[in-house]
Amino acid sequence: MPGDVRGGARAVDAFARGLRDLRISVIDRCNLRCRYCMPKESFGADFPFLPASRLLGFDDIVRAVRILTGLGVDKIRLTGGEPLIRRNLEDLVARIARLGVSDIALTTNGLLLDVGKARRLKAAGLGRVTVSLDALDRDTFAAVTDSRINPARVLNAIDVASEAGLGPVKVNMVVQRGVNEHCVVPMAEHFRGTGHILRFIEFMDVGRSNGWSPAEVVSAAEIREAVSQRWALEPLPPRYPGEVARRYRYRDGGGEVGFIASVTQPFCRGCTRLRLTADGQLYTCLFAGAAHDLGTRLRSGAVDEEIAGWLAGIWGRREDRYSELRKQRGHRDTGRREMWQIGG
Repeated sequence: MPGDVRGGARAVDAFARGLRDLRISVIDRCNLRCRYCMPKESFGADFPFLPASRLLGFDDIVRAVRILTGLGVDKIRLTGGEPLIRRNLEDLVARIARLGVSDIALTTNGLLLDVGKARRLKAAGLGRVTVSLDALDRDTFAAVTDSRINPARVLNAIDVASEAGLGPVKVNMVVQRGVNEHCVVPMAEHFRGTGHILRFIEFMDVGRSNGWSPAEVVSAAEIREAVSQRWALEPLPPRYPGEVARRYRYRDGGGEVGFIASVTQPFCRGCTRLRLTADGQLYTCLFAGAAHDLGTRLRSGAVDEEIAGWLAGIWGRREDRYSELRKQRGHRDTGRREMWQIGG
């Protein structure tokens, strides 16, 4: 019978960064084809996504979480692909919640988040929801997502999540020059005063298929300037070490807004995240090329203590700081996994 590895020392990497966050991609499929993540030209109808038989089962995911809580993990985020495509996701949430994890969150595009699903997820123990939305007008939304879906469906999902108690809802907007930078102020105006937290994200070079170019990056400073020209902003302190968004509030009481500047202001030195893919591969960085096969170890008969030691060793050797190197030397590695594979 597996042992209980909780209560051990927090794993620390080569730069003294503790292991705190685990992002779990529960499925690699998505019902949108956003140009910065899963462009249809590369991932069309005939693309060989993982068959159900290769997805890490809930038993293995829960076991992995239990082991990793013993190394310091206390925050879980469920991602994809689109995680709500995975059947019975609320069952997984409930099982993770029973482990005593302090914070369980979900990132979704919202298209499958109806009232019933939101209530079941909340009852299971989900704490918060982050919804991806890159434009409010139908033409720009269609250009980003390669779909004919009305963005009003996403806005409804945000309201549904909030009403179910899964808030405050964070709304993530990836800003690309020539695509949707004209939507920055309208997005800010829409979400001011709602209690939701809009976060603007610089376009990043995740994966190999999104055609990333520095020329398409709208810097967080530029975005913040566009917003502050309309409404005065003042900075807020981080809520916890390693928080990726730089937080601001509207001086007139309109709420909070955030800026995630991975390209122009890297936050590698505070990164505490480990990522688990849908087929059981571990990545120590969003931009990592090398994986560590946890899935095979979970099924091999190894006891929890063995796996915990192996995981502690992986994290202890971790030296990832891709975004810092990119900024310093223009470094780019073409061997990275795609965002939808690694969980964003």
